[in-house]
Amino acid sequence: MSHYTNKGAILGIMVGTAGISLLLLWYHKARKPRTTMNLPTLLSLGRFDAVTLKDEMHTGQGTSVVFQERQLQVLGKLNELLTNMEELKEEVKFLKDAISELEEFVQTELGGKGTVHRVSPQHRARKRRLTTVQSSATSNSSEEAESEGGYITANTDTEEQSFPASKAFNTQVEELSLDAILQKADRLRMSESTQMESFDLLCDHKEKFKDDVEFIWRLARAYGDMCTLSQNVHEKKHYANIGKTLGERAVNRAPLNGYCHLWFAVLCGYVSEFEGLQNKISYGQLFKEHLDKAIQYIPEEPFLYFLQGRYCYHVSKLSWIERKMAATLFGKIPSSTVEEALHNFLKTEELHPGYSKSNYVYLAKCYIDLEQRQNALKFCNLALSLPSVTIEDKEAQKEVEKMINSMKI
Repeated sequence: MSHYTNKGAILGIMVGTAGISLLLLWYHKARKPRTTMNLPTLLSLGRFDAVTLKDEMHTGQGTSVVFQERQLQVLGKLNELLTNMEELKEEVKFLKDAISELEEFVQTELGGKGTVHRVSPQHRARKRRLTTVQSSATSNSSEEAESEGGYITANTDTEEQSFPASKAFNTQVEELSLDAILQKADRLRMSESTQMESFDLLCDHKEKFKDDVEFIWRLARAYGDMCTLSQNVHEKKHYANIGKTLGERAVNRAPLNGYCHLWFAVLCGYVSEFEGLQNKISYGQLFKEHLDKAIQYIPEEPFLYFLQGRYCYHVSKLSWIERKMAATLFGKIPSSTVEEALHNFLKTEELHPGYSKSNYVYLAKCYIDLEQRQNALKFCNLALSLPSVTIEDKEAQKEVEKMINSMKI
């Protein structure tokens, strides 16, 4: 669901809630004519919260509590409806894709061309690794369905069942020491083109080193890489859920290890992309909590400040309605400013000059928002000077070109 569609849905919820509030107020006023109410103040969007409703409605505390409970029930139902609509939209998209693939398959079969299909690199890797993943899911399904540390977890058994049975499995695994495996996995991951090999390497040795913390957080990171590389929504959700469970396990076993907190935070962010509004906010809180801990334990890691900068930037861009809706449903939400985001992006550049094209793009965005055009152009040009290698780089390239064109107008 697009950002503007979300805004429209939230606006509709707020208007509907206000209508219900008016209806209840009229009802109570009819029953108690002597009760006084300041309707302009009550209906002011700037003060639409539970405290205002409690003070303005009437002095009977018992009726006020009932009114608040009814309001929250209505909001909960509307949020549930919104979540169901998002899930239904994903299912419809999946069915459309499946029909398209089925038509291609039937045409190939009828044409007598054999059963040669175009298979994405992600799908090939998934078929190679699925037996390993399924064996892990069988032994750990209860752990994945039940949180080890009290966090929100997802049972990935249903995700595993959505994948076809593997046709091939690499039974010959090179015997390497743990240190050699970790070094090789880190080296392979440095290039997006070999991240899948890093994932395969770790999966090949997961049974042997599944209890080692340094191995676990790297495997969680590898699942995050696969989530990023995949173009299929169901695959992305599958990888994100397993990676988050592994990240949580790493945090519980090594609570002072900053990289465990880092990748658990990242995987929480990936999982939140497939959740409804309530879980998005819950995962957002987990993300910030573990990001702060990671910064505490490994303050020299530039990636952490880039993530925190993005978090601050997007929180600063939440609309008033989005903030009020979240506050009404779930209490106080974090706040931030463009200045805070800018500070973190500059810190990233300080620790690692030329860190990434995306960091330069966000720096330019911050300066545009602060109306510092020259600085914005400076970082746009720096972004253009870096090559577009990864998927993220290519997306950043499109953004910086749009910004430059907008500043020329």
